[in-house]
Amino acid sequence: MAEAQVVTTSVDEGVLVISLNRPDARNCVNRAVAEAIASALDRLDSESDLRVGVVFGVGPGFSAGMDLKAFARGESPVAGDRGFAGITTRSARKPLIAAVEGFALAGGLEIALACDLIVAAGDARFGIPEVRVGLIAGAGGLWRLPRRVGVGAATMLAMTGAPILGDEAHRIGLVDRLV
Repeated sequence: MAEAQVVTTSVDEGVLVISLNRPDARNCVNRAVAEAIASALDRLDSESDLRVGVVFGVGPGFSAGMDLKAFARGESPVAGDRGFAGITTRSARKPLIAAVEGFALAGGLEIALACDLIVAAGDARFGIPEVRVGLIAGAGGLWRLPRRVGVGAATMLAMTGAPILGDEAHRIGLVDRLV
């Protein structure tokens, strides 16, 4: 049986929909996912009929971040000059929206933060839990987060590692629109 595509794309009226498609792995990012996201963003940047991109996760959540098993095998979740997940160092030149249901944790939140807008369900969960295992959010999340929510809220999220729900994320300015 052929392995499913780890990222799929579709176009609807000028919108490039980029779907993280590893639901059994919590849409965690390995090299294949990073390269596929980078390729999708290259397409968004280069095709004049595409006006905006939407990133979302297939299955129960947006993304739980880096695929730690793949990383332990020596696989890098970085794609060229686009960085972690093919998005955090250089995102798209056109508007990009993160559509979050379920969870956006660790690198998953960093993917969402690399987008221009975050739209989420009220019961979505957001967090950077790396501190709980002695790590840091190293893909730009600690730089972007205070710019979205302020230093106090960002410090609370970074130092406790505790997730917050979409309603709270909207209240503090992390989420732009609840749906």
